Amino acid sequence: MVTYRAILDVPREAVLFLSHLLATERRLRGTRKGTRALTCFHQAVLALRHFRDGTDPATLARDHGIGRSTSYRYIDEATDVLAAQAPDLHHALNNAHDTGVSHLVLDGMVIPTDRCSEKTTSVRGQSIDLWYSGKAHHHGGNVQGVMEPDGFPVFISHVEPGSVNDLPAARAHVLGALYAWAAQGLPNAGRSGIPGCWHRHHHPRQAAE
Repeated sequence: MVTYRAILDVPREAVLFLSHLLATERRLRGTRKGTRALTCFHQAVLALRHFRDGTDPATLARDHGIGRSTSYRYIDEATDVLAAQAPDLHHALNNAHDTGVSHLVLDGMVIPTDRCSEKTTSVRGQSIDLWYSGKAHHHGGNVQGVMEPDGFPVFISHVEPGSVNDLPAARAHVLGALYAWAAQGLPNAGRSGIPGCWHRHHHPRQAAE
């Protein structure tokens, strides 16, 4: 067996920020000191390794000397406390307007995931995997993102199962607010991969003219 050192490619401030959020969450839950397998700092490192490098929970569990289920739970906790810091859609749109963003772009993607065995019934009446995406050809969750022209995300929606197509997911989470945004004369761009969006949004080229 060979051991080696590795460097987590994130600023230390990011680890401390997440560690502080986790510590606050533990206090709110009434978690007693010394009852967790990892400190808040090392839980933050574990989660950021997963976010930054895509390290799988089983490997993280082995490296940090914890159980696999605990590794999954620690990642979920870190995801939840970070998600709670994100602005809601209306706040994100107002902030984009106040900062003079020329236009916004809507896009969706299926984030790969595992441990999904839930079934659902398709429109054809067939039993299918709820979290399997026929478009992406893998299991995952469909998320919709609203981005600035350079691709910086201002809002990421809640997740829908992978079997949900982009347009229904966009309708459920973002299109209503974007339609209202467009009605005020504020340009935003649809995406050719989401049929039905283009006629209600401006093309980026139009926004620039």
